[in-house]
Amino acid sequence: MERGYYITANDKFTDYSIALLNSIRATDPDTPVMLIPYDNNYQKVAKVLGDRFGVMVFEDLEFIERLSVNLQEIFGDDFFARPNQFRKQACWFGPFEKFLYIDTDLVVFEKLADYMDGLDECDFICCDYQHKGGLTNVFSPAVLEQGVFSEDDLKGMFNGGLWGSKRSLMTEEGLYEVFRECAAHPEYFDFSQKTSDQPIINYMVLKRFPKRRNYAIWPEPGPGSWAGSKHFQWQGERLVDPNFDRPVPYLHWAGIEIRPGCPYWETWEDYRYRGEDKPERSPLDKPKPKRSLKDRLRSVKQRIQGK
Repeated sequence: MERGYYITANDKFTDYSIALLNSIRATDPDTPVMLIPYDNNYQKVAKVLGDRFGVMVFEDLEFIERLSVNLQEIFGDDFFARPNQFRKQACWFGPFEKFLYIDTDLVVFEKLADYMDGLDECDFICCDYQHKGGLTNVFSPAVLEQGVFSEDDLKGMFNGGLWGSKRSLMTEEGLYEVFRECAAHPEYFDFSQKTSDQPIINYMVLKRFPKRRNYAIWPEPGPGSWAGSKHFQWQGERLVDPNFDRPVPYLHWAGIEIRPGCPYWETWEDYRYRGEDKPERSPLDKPKPKRSLKDRLRSVKQRIQGK
């Protein structure tokens, strides 16, 4: 197949996946979507997405497992907080010649498959302002201090939630080689906030793929996409970034728990329940865990002491 979308999910993220697929199919009814199971608990989400949206499941599940285990073992079994994130690297070995990977904590507002047109001229595409946020969640200052990357190189940093490339550009052994390079220099990366795959894939892309395109700044700077941005405004049926007076291409709740009261909750909820009745109470509206008696007593003591 020439082009398609990949997503990763398990049954726990069924609601997220439905919202994403409703948003994709609102503007793009035809581009195929393939699920890379996040773990072995994926039968429910696979059936729902298959029946409603025609989503396929990655056929070679043994390969996904082998790839994930081998990548994890290069760093050590206990190094990463969420090693299953590396399952998305199966994108390089699936049926799509050109692909776009999309995290399930997004909703999209336009046909993102059009981004893949850029892969006729480039080897890698993304659309975000990760590079504007400094090195956090990607690299440590060591990459500059040791000359691994220049300041100009680091303008190519991207968020691992939406990116695309071509199947032919990475081999399994090439992927292992990149991970071995990274494992030899853990000081290059920022894993302090429990991100797992984003630093590694940034290193790989910046080192190996010089022909890159970031649609957030190409052909000129445009709207952002992070749901933590409070300035986006609804104008009719489009969410607009007033800094550019242009529609936001997608919303990504990166680092934000999607639940009632979160930024742009109504937008996410609208996509989640398109074509079905909305429940009186969202299943994502979970009560906060109760504090232990010890924690409550400590809090009272601190208030008494004026701390």
